[in-house]
Amino acid sequence: MIKIEHLRKEYPLVTPLKDVSVTVNDGDVISVIGPSGTGKSTFIRCINMLETPTSGNIWVDGECITDKKCNVSKVRRKMGMVFQSFNLFNHMNVIDNVMAAPVDLLKMPKEEAYNEGMRLLRTVGLADKALSFPNELSGGQKQRVAIARTLAMKPDIILFDEPTSALDPTMVGEVQSVIRDLAAQGLTMIIVTHEMRFAREIANRVFYMDDGGIYEEGTPEEIFQNPKREKTIAFIKHINTFSTEINSVDFDFRGLNSGLEEFGRRFGMSQKSIYRVQSAFEELCMQIILPALGDGFKMQLSVAYSQAEERATMRIKYDGEMFNPEDSDNILSLRLAKNAAESIVYEHVPDGDLQNLVTVTIK
Repeated sequence: MIKIEHLRKEYPLVTPLKDVSVTVNDGDVISVIGPSGTGKSTFIRCINMLETPTSGNIWVDGECITDKKCNVSKVRRKMGMVFQSFNLFNHMNVIDNVMAAPVDLLKMPKEEAYNEGMRLLRTVGLADKALSFPNELSGGQKQRVAIARTLAMKPDIILFDEPTSALDPTMVGEVQSVIRDLAAQGLTMIIVTHEMRFAREIANRVFYMDDGGIYEEGTPEEIFQNPKREKTIAFIKHINTFSTEINSVDFDFRGLNSGLEEFGRRFGMSQKSIYRVQSAFEELCMQIILPALGDGFKMQLSVAYSQAEERATMRIKYDGEMFNPEDSDNILSLRLAKNAAESIVYEHVPDGDLQNLVTVTIK
């Protein structure tokens, strides 16, 4: 079991981990996901002390490895690490790569290490490559050798740092297949990955990392089907956002319309959907809402597009007295807006800074 309390890691210009507290149970298979730069790799590198935490404590099987008195090298043998860059010894053949650590660190007899190494190579499907050198292997084969080498140390825990990110897409499946087999054997594993389908299929727990720590955690069903927090939802649903403020009736309408076009194209919206967003904005904001507002108004416009759902959601917030655009006598503009949208929903938010909210859903 791994227990982490108030883990913090600072670098001179950035603090990827601010305050992480979590427990990893024996047999857990944990997928660690999140945007780049949110501390995922730093997190697992701190767990086996490849990175020294700035503060906080980490216990592995009851032993505090952040204690200066701890024999970190001894505890680290319980934890295997598979890197994205393989880290094989290029001057040694495959079986020697697998045998090296057990012979040098565990003082295993060479014959026993050889037999065990060959068994592991058969496990990852590479027994026929035992006498080959790393430069004779594909990327996927190198990563499978790296996994066999890690298993040769008989670890209780395996940490994977983006194990498929350096691979050609055609080779990803062979490495994932080996990791699935290890999960089925009950090994405790923490896997940093950008492969969302794999993360969902293999794990019993998922950590979504953001804002300097584990922003949200849960089962794969909870994180991938029903995430609770805003940034998790945006990440899982591939939501991208365009936002701006409008404080004058003389704002740059053409520039804003061009910005909506650029946003839609960048994130793969169809031309029809882009047009519908622009049309809904023009009819609701320009023709209905703005004429109803007095001087000195405030308005916020945001458009969120989910690539996973191929759906855009436009939110228009504005101050002033309660005003529902559907009460407008501009029948033509209201009809055009409704033609562009799946739904238009008005809410009055009396406790908010901007008391009026119109949510427009566009497919």
